[in-house]
Amino acid sequence: MTQQTLIELLDSRVSAALAAVGCEGAPAVVQVSGRPEYGDYQANGVMGAAKARKMNPRQLATEVVAKLNLEGIASKIEIAGPGFINITLAPAYLAAQVQHALADSRLGVPQPAMQRVVVDYSSPNLAKEMHVGHLRSTIIGDALARVLRFVGHDVIAQNHVGDWGTQFGMLTAFLIEAEQGGDSHVALADLEDFYRRAKQRFDEDEAFATRAREYVVKLQGGDAQVNVLWQKFLDVSLHHCEAVYEKLGVGLKREDVRGESAYNPDLAVVVKNLQAQGLAVESEGAQVVFLDEFKNKEGQAQAYIVQKQDGGYLYSTTDLAAVRYRVATLKADRVLYVVDARQSLHFQQMFSVSRKAGYAPATLSLEHVGFGVMLGEDGKPFKTRSGGTVKLAELLAEAELRAHALVSEKNPDMPEVERRVIARAVGIGAVKYADLSKNRNSDYVFSWDSMLSFEGNTAPYLQYAYTRIASVFRRAEGFDATAPVVLGEEAERQLALALARFADALQSVARETMPHFLCAYLYELAGQFMRFYEACPVLKSEGAVRASRLRLCELTARTLKTGLGLLGIEVLEQM
Repeated sequence: MTQQTLIELLDSRVSAALAAVGCEGAPAVVQVSGRPEYGDYQANGVMGAAKARKMNPRQLATEVVAKLNLEGIASKIEIAGPGFINITLAPAYLAAQVQHALADSRLGVPQPAMQRVVVDYSSPNLAKEMHVGHLRSTIIGDALARVLRFVGHDVIAQNHVGDWGTQFGMLTAFLIEAEQGGDSHVALADLEDFYRRAKQRFDEDEAFATRAREYVVKLQGGDAQVNVLWQKFLDVSLHHCEAVYEKLGVGLKREDVRGESAYNPDLAVVVKNLQAQGLAVESEGAQVVFLDEFKNKEGQAQAYIVQKQDGGYLYSTTDLAAVRYRVATLKADRVLYVVDARQSLHFQQMFSVSRKAGYAPATLSLEHVGFGVMLGEDGKPFKTRSGGTVKLAELLAEAELRAHALVSEKNPDMPEVERRVIARAVGIGAVKYADLSKNRNSDYVFSWDSMLSFEGNTAPYLQYAYTRIASVFRRAEGFDATAPVVLGEEAERQLALALARFADALQSVARETMPHFLCAYLYELAGQFMRFYEACPVLKSEGAVRASRLRLCELTARTLKTGLGLLGIEVLEQM
């Protein structure tokens, strides 16, 4: 079997045919056909090649088709319109693809040339508990890490937590007071309340504020006692994060944490290096890199500040140090920063400085994986009814409660233990899928009703599609797992075609960093299975036809389970 996806295979064959008629290097532009009458795939590259050669596109298309070797792959090749080449895949070829995928633990997904990919995601501020603003980075990053690993890349997760700066002096001072009063454990139970009370003390008590600033200096200077207290606070904060990660089913571990503090020893080195290269210059007492490629309204080069007037450093400096570490120590080929789209300018500038300074070689891909804002149904940023920040742990708890009510309504006689297992999978899955199924560049409206619906492009719909197939196998009571797949009906061929496109869907997610491509694929696959199931009786059929259709069911179930798993969503044998 080929070590190419379907689109890669067809693209290589059309490219070879273009080269054979004198169009060496002309792009094939093979893509999924948008309409059934155009076949399964359409090659559009002839148009551009014909224009370059100043000849009739249909004439060139005719020459290309004459040289196009798709023997054993395509059952029909047609020229349409001004010169499009439409390709319909042969049932026997698709049947062979199904059988290959069934025999492979990777479902026939080929491995590309391996890269070492660093995925920087979640990155909460450890001064507070995680809130809904951390949801998108966490689950988008986790999905990308899962997909990249599955297709064969070496993925290193990096949780670039906020664990440094002035606020930690304030929190350390407050923790010391709490310990002296004997209630540090109680105080740290609610990080939001702890932070709020510390901030109030800082704002209202000048003596406390002075002590807090002194602790910042001691912390940055490596004072052992202050460092112990700081580590205690970080440990409690990370414990809160890990509880959320476990609930979300996200794979981030303590060893993936590399916070801002880890780069502190390199910050002065970075500034001196930038100065030595003539990139950082003094401006109003600060050290600044002026970027001519980024100009303000007055046409002046924008300033990328790497050291403040008081000698302090910024996250702009820390991010440069992180690039140095990821290149020199982690040996990254590609770095993905899964961070709010509102940070777009910062990353563009940081990438530019990294290139100019030689921290990021030309071979390193630096990519900002931005995302929009989660909105309430009123179209405004998602908040509590009182207008406060929604804690992520509370949101996930509510998702489970709502799913439990839904499951209990549908299955009142089901044992409570089973209902809770289903509620967790459905509730958490619904929250994650509602986010991942949207184009990450867009804002999206958070709606409990739509995300928990069993109809439409939702997690419950896909989870239910899987359980329907599981029920087929319970009723089948065994089948020949080695039986050949035969695609006699068009609905069977269409399902096999959808299954064969799994690899292309994953490669597009890995390449474009767009998880919603995988969601769209799984939704289409589930819909195609439903059409197959209605048109082609499975359990009522007999002999070789029954066995073949059960094998199609098997690969559909495995593909749905694998695909949802790559999104971090559980499937259930019963719902």
